[in-house]
Amino acid sequence: MPAKAHPNRANGVNLIDTVKTAVFFHAHPDDEALLTAGTMAMLAAEGHRVVLVVATSGERGQADIEPGEELGATRLAELYKSAAALGCARVVNLGYGDSGLAPDGGIAEDRPGDAFIDADTEEAARRLAAILTEEKADLLTIYDPAGGYGHPDHVQVHRVGGRAAEIARTPIVLEATVNRDPLLRALRLAVRFYPQLDIRAFERAYSPGEVITHRVNVRRFARQKRASMAAHASQATGADTRTLGVLLKIPQPLYRLVFGTEWYVRRDAPLGSRLRHPFEIPPKG
Repeated sequence: MPAKAHPNRANGVNLIDTVKTAVFFHAHPDDEALLTAGTMAMLAAEGHRVVLVVATSGERGQADIEPGEELGATRLAELYKSAAALGCARVVNLGYGDSGLAPDGGIAEDRPGDAFIDADTEEAARRLAAILTEEKADLLTIYDPAGGYGHPDHVQVHRVGGRAAEIARTPIVLEATVNRDPLLRALRLAVRFYPQLDIRAFERAYSPGEVITHRVNVRRFARQKRASMAAHASQATGADTRTLGVLLKIPQPLYRLVFGTEWYVRRDAPLGSRLRHPFEIPPKG
């Protein structure tokens, strides 16, 4: 008989008393820190099993280290440090090549031969499904169809993850995303002060508020989320302005406010659902 999760109530939601397994599927090391770290820490604190799977080692990312095997090894070491901060029980790297930041990964000649976006979707899905089956996963997180901000490997995570859940019959699939509406409002305000800022790409990025089904309050786990971000030190360097470097400079009280919510879309939940916990049962449509 599975042990009881503790506590049995989170964010005001009554939870099922059995321990469950949640698999978080990401494209590269550090993606988990930005989108799902608070939820991962919360589920681990409640006693659930949290498994982190990445498709690549992120060896083509920007950093002070030149792209390649050394950077990939560095980023995987950072991933394990992040996972430890979040309470993950297992970390798996599927071992595909990082496709790079260019749209569609750039031309094929510029990509590694094993680039994730060139992988056969069915074959990659079966590899992930094997992990889901082994873990008896109750939940899988992927990305929204846009891949968040459009990175080709993120789009592939959506395709591969969705198919893997079908194969493994994983009952809950959540698309990790960001509420596009307040993001666009903030960016439009910022344009007044920074006219050179081009926000057109964000008009199609992430998900509009109307389709978001889960708004998970993770403020109590801001410390763990910040530690997860800080673990990826290589991604705070290597360019004029790195997202992680900027975010880690935000004072802790403001950090809790800015990163206190994580958003998900569950496609089989009724439109307009406002769920507060990944395992919360959606209302009937």
